[in-house]
Amino acid sequence: MSAICFDHVDEVFGQRPEAAFPLIDQALSRDDIFDRTCQLVAVRDACLRVEEGEMCVLMGLSGSGKSSLLRAINGLNPISRGQLTVRCAGAEVDMANCSARQLREVRTRGIAMVFQNFALMPWLNVEENVAFGLHALQLSAKESKRRVDTVLEQVGLGRRRYALPAELSGGMQQRVGLARALAVDSDILLMDEPFSALDPLIRNQLQDELLSLQKTLRKTIVFVSHDMDEALKLGSHIAILRDGQIVQNGTPQAIMFQPADDYVRQFVKHSNPLNVLSAASLMRPGHFPGLEQIMSAAQNAHSAVQYWHAPEPLSLLRAKPTVVDADIRLREAFAVYAQTGCELILAQDGKMVGCLSGAQMSRAILGQAA
Repeated sequence: MSAICFDHVDEVFGQRPEAAFPLIDQALSRDDIFDRTCQLVAVRDACLRVEEGEMCVLMGLSGSGKSSLLRAINGLNPISRGQLTVRCAGAEVDMANCSARQLREVRTRGIAMVFQNFALMPWLNVEENVAFGLHALQLSAKESKRRVDTVLEQVGLGRRRYALPAELSGGMQQRVGLARALAVDSDILLMDEPFSALDPLIRNQLQDELLSLQKTLRKTIVFVSHDMDEALKLGSHIAILRDGQIVQNGTPQAIMFQPADDYVRQFVKHSNPLNVLSAASLMRPGHFPGLEQIMSAAQNAHSAVQYWHAPEPLSLLRAKPTVVDADIRLREAFAVYAQTGCELILAQDGKMVGCLSGAQMSRAILGQAA
């Protein structure tokens, strides 16, 4: 079920947005439309669905419209034409025509946001910053404390709850911002380039932590990025924008191996598939009768298959098929294959979801479609 649905959405900034509509329909460029009407087209003819529980990454260069598209979801940017529906508390809300009460409900209970610049209040400590967004929900003091305690542990800041923002590193400050958004317990989480200002090592660590949290929380996340490796690593699917228009929308595998045009091709040509693609994105989906019984006996040395979980040493693996988590990175999957020489069995929640061969991984490394 779709949590967010863009249906031919235009966002035009200016006093007379309707003057730009005929020119948008004629496919004139953003610059030509501005020269003729003094109206700035931020987003044009956007069609996009984000399913419940998935992470969609909006990707593009500066000025491509990705943040404008994101900010329409919680009503920060108005819809000039088209329809945008957001699922909140089990009901669909038309963000272009909702009442003030509906908009307030969406913003306070349905959607939370994490900003690039942390947006922490320097006079409040970590605990108080995280609790700040809960005031609008009118929760009891006991429930507010429970939520704050829970999310601080989830982001690894339980021992820094009384620290001021100035006493924290950039990575820790962004963890506070993430905890504040998670405390609201909304179904939808918007993240506007939250890791772009951080050092590469910290950025990579927070990406891993976000993926780990997502396994448990299963939020609907819309994540803005200008880093293709980050988009490929995080996204269930990726929408790439140029000049306010979505030029390609698809899975990381489709973006990597089937770029729609030269613009997308330039984005992906320097990306390393070993670091960004998951085993699940390359697998042959399927279920084979009887394999679950074999998998349940995989701990037995005489079993036909074996288990491997990071960070277990690869040297313990034998030359037989190996059961691995479906979401491991291609680099880890290839290392397992190099050690065993046998096909990988991908499992999720204790059930087999597919297989991955050495040939499939080799094609991915060479930049070919599986």
